[in-house]
Amino acid sequence: MEFRRLGRSGPRVSEVGLGTWQFGGAWGRLDYETAREVVRAAHEAGVNFFDTAQVYGRGRSEEFLGRAIAELGIRDEVVVATKVPGEWLRYRDVKRALEGSLRRLGLDAVDLYQVHWPACWENIPVSETMRAMEDLVGEGLVRHIGLSNFPVCLMEEAQASLRREEIVSNQLQYSLLVRDVEKELLPRMRELGITLIAWSPLAKGALTGKYTPENLPEFKDVREGDPLFLRENFLRIWELVKALREIGARRGKTPAQVALRWLLEDPLVVVIPGARRPEQVRENAGASGWRLRRKEWELLDRLSRAVEIEWVTY
Repeated sequence: MEFRRLGRSGPRVSEVGLGTWQFGGAWGRLDYETAREVVRAAHEAGVNFFDTAQVYGRGRSEEFLGRAIAELGIRDEVVVATKVPGEWLRYRDVKRALEGSLRRLGLDAVDLYQVHWPACWENIPVSETMRAMEDLVGEGLVRHIGLSNFPVCLMEEAQASLRREEIVSNQLQYSLLVRDVEKELLPRMRELGITLIAWSPLAKGALTGKYTPENLPEFKDVREGDPLFLRENFLRIWELVKALREIGARRGKTPAQVALRWLLEDPLVVVIPGARRPEQVRENAGASGWRLRRKEWELLDRLSRAVEIEWVTY
């Protein structure tokens, strides 16, 4: 496993982390014993970066992750990230939210505390939220500050609101099928030295090679009704998926590993795919430690840019 620093002053994390949204039940019920084995497999594969959030199962994901880390005795070897919901960004609420997260995780401090999304409805000033985040660092309850789903203007405002600390990361949706971050965010983050933590880097499984236009099950989880899995859209994706399969076959890799590797060719990016089974997390970890050939990267880039997903579905 290879490692990268978050931002200019953040912790060194495995370039492939583990996202734990699935521990909260959004992808179907997952029992604690399975979650613990997923965490164990990730750690054994060299993963040291574990990402959760308060809203994942209303704290259930935090509870599962914290309990697994404690039972496996690996706290000193891992970087734990969680998030405060975008509805709780008043000064007092940020602090109260962290108290709950620390209790569920069983930690004295969170390594990376992220604002899950901007205050879209409550109209809370970004500066108020950032003052709370910075004070939590000063109190020793948070080690580093991150954002999630912040556009350029609010990311810049968040950084400008900090007096002593810096934003080390912005967690954003990024994959071969969803590349909008490249228009504004990624160039600006490169200038500021802010790491992009890519969520849904496998496009909710669309890039794993498991599905075909003729094999698209009706999902009973967060993918239900997702435009990516409508047959007319998947037909547009299919040439890209076939290329992932072909490159993987030549290189002894899976399509998922190739799709993750494409993102990791950018040193500013860290990926946090989820996993519901130990074998999935071991497969994802296999995206680290090798490189795509230039022609392979360019082929995937070209096929990816040619995909035109129809997002409007009704």
